[in-house]
Amino acid sequence: VNGVEVASNCTSFGIHNEFLLLTTLDHTLRCICRTTKLSELPKLSDDKAHPFDESIRKVERGSRIVTVVGDSTKLVLQMPRGNLETVHPRALVLSSLKHIMDSGKILDAFLMMRKHRINLNLLYDHNPSYFLDNVDNIINQIHNPSYLNVFLTDLIEEDVTHTMYTASYPRDTTVAAACHTGSKVDKICDAALSSFKRLGESRYLQSVLTAYVRKTKPQLQEALLLVWSLRGKNQSASDASAEDALKYLLFLVDVNALYDVALGTYNFDLVMMVAEKSQKDPKEYIPFLNQLRRLEDNYRYYTIDKHLKKYDRALEHISKCGKEYFEECLSLVSDHKLHAKALCLYKPGTMEYKSLAVLYGNYLRTKNRHDEAGIMFLKGEEFEQALESFKTANEWRQVFCMATKLGYTGNKLSELAVKVSGDLKSHHKFAEAATVLEQYAQDSEEAIVALLQGSHWEEALRLIHHYKRLDLIETHLKEAIEESWSHQMDMLTAQREQFNKYKARLTVVRTQKEKAKAFLLETQTDNNDAEADLYSDTTSMTGTHVASISSANSSRSTVFTKNTGSARTRRKAENKKWSLKEGSSNEEYALTDALAKIMKAIDGLKDEITSLMKVLIQFNFDKKACSLQTEYSEFLNILQISIGEIWNFNQDSQTNMNIGPNSTANSIAQAIQRGQNPQKTEEKLDPVLLVPPTLNKDTRWKLHIASGDK
Repeated sequence: VNGVEVASNCTSFGIHNEFLLLTTLDHTLRCICRTTKLSELPKLSDDKAHPFDESIRKVERGSRIVTVVGDSTKLVLQMPRGNLETVHPRALVLSSLKHIMDSGKILDAFLMMRKHRINLNLLYDHNPSYFLDNVDNIINQIHNPSYLNVFLTDLIEEDVTHTMYTASYPRDTTVAAACHTGSKVDKICDAALSSFKRLGESRYLQSVLTAYVRKTKPQLQEALLLVWSLRGKNQSASDASAEDALKYLLFLVDVNALYDVALGTYNFDLVMMVAEKSQKDPKEYIPFLNQLRRLEDNYRYYTIDKHLKKYDRALEHISKCGKEYFEECLSLVSDHKLHAKALCLYKPGTMEYKSLAVLYGNYLRTKNRHDEAGIMFLKGEEFEQALESFKTANEWRQVFCMATKLGYTGNKLSELAVKVSGDLKSHHKFAEAATVLEQYAQDSEEAIVALLQGSHWEEALRLIHHYKRLDLIETHLKEAIEESWSHQMDMLTAQREQFNKYKARLTVVRTQKEKAKAFLLETQTDNNDAEADLYSDTTSMTGTHVASISSANSSRSTVFTKNTGSARTRRKAENKKWSLKEGSSNEEYALTDALAKIMKAIDGLKDEITSLMKVLIQFNFDKKACSLQTEYSEFLNILQISIGEIWNFNQDSQTNMNIGPNSTANSIAQAIQRGQNPQKTEEKLDPVLLVPPTLNKDTRWKLHIASGDK
């Protein structure tokens, strides 16, 4: 081609208006587009570049091109026996179809697709926007209802220009890509239905029924009602009767499904019409229908919907049947979890509404949603149950709202307050417990004790002076702040020792890893007699190390695949992964994670430490305040200095070699020489471990009055 050799195995060729066609020694026919640039021509092998590449096809051994019709799809081949055969290469057919559809000759394109067995979805996928804008014209061109039915029946959601005909439709030039949003089948069916109504439904009755059935959610009820509407009409010779339409619909849809849809219309004549065309035994459905006819309308609708398992609609109908059917309504709601919908069907304040609210509350309580259950009991005016649910949920404010509604006073209210405050204390909500004790139990001393237990020093002092209980300063407050100081000092000492222990162990682990890497590289250097030997030796030498890591990864993978049944087993797997046990595979990262948790915990104590130091100095424990500030300040300095020493991971510099189907002995050896670790590509560092915790430097926690020795 233009002085450049593109094929050395060509046995014959022909020139089409758009393609260069050639046969090869491998008994294949190649169709190469004439607009292809020489630099972009692929190597002419017989391997298809894409499973749906239509530019290659097998031909009989020894076939030769005689001629190709330039503006058609015909290619004449001479067989080794001398006979001539005409074929239509798929690439030429698709190219011709594109020109025909671009010119708007949809019927010609449809007939060609049927003749050459081209997927009919191409009529739409070739240019979706043109198809949707010209539906009336397309239907008028095709006109034959049978052809339209075939097209609608063949519809699929996939875009064939991106799948089976992708070689003829480059993805970056696909027309109207925005039209592919949403359901393609629904778009075409809706557009066709609108067009049929404009052009006359009677002419395209079967096509209308097909469009209803082919939607992603088949509109069988609309199809049946259309069939029913044909009964009693004067039919012309060309129009289909209701019986013929029903026969066609039964051809498309299972008769049992259609019977259920007919029953859902509540039209018994329509049900009988469908049932007569089915294989159902009249003894089976006639007594059932007669029984339904004797029922009151709403109860009949409810019975039908329940039979069809349409429980939402059944609930709407049973709610209209009156109070005598309310127990049945409650059973339906309870059996099918329709509580929220049921509440919307009754007016708030009615007995039915209250009963449903209580039923909903009991259901929520079984799901441990006690706060929501309390609200439902409140709406149902079951204040005692609401109080118990709010108490279980630790909603103490709502508890006392219910207590007021129930008329709790005196000792009964005090007993309730003591119980609620105990629950709050067990959840470390000491300030709220103090509020309950002060306001509802009228026990100021216990309220102050609760505040001291929660280290709310300033609020405790406020209540002490408010109730003029200055004696509690000596009996309770000073003792509490000394105990808190002792606890904080012990905690800081223990955490500091733990931090130093983990940090020292982290240094040892990293040193051992560096020594192991150096030993591995040294051993490779000693075996570097020849390049081939190096690769062989390196492969065998690292095999054990690689296998051990691969085994460890495999075991961790097994843990995660097996332990997906519950949160508890997943937590166990996570804890096993980040084990602090010496010698574990992820000890380095587990130590880093543990150090980060200590840092966050200590940095978060600033407000608590400051509050304690203030009250210590206020009551003349100055030395203790100074020692606490000194100890805490030193610990924070250690943490700040340690950040740069601990978080020195470099994901880029520690690029891991690939071990797997894409790796070779040479690549493994070269990677180890560069100092990389043998590791699976998917095994990456946890992002949390790559970023150190941020210490809050903006908080002013130090006290000037606690900065000197006193």
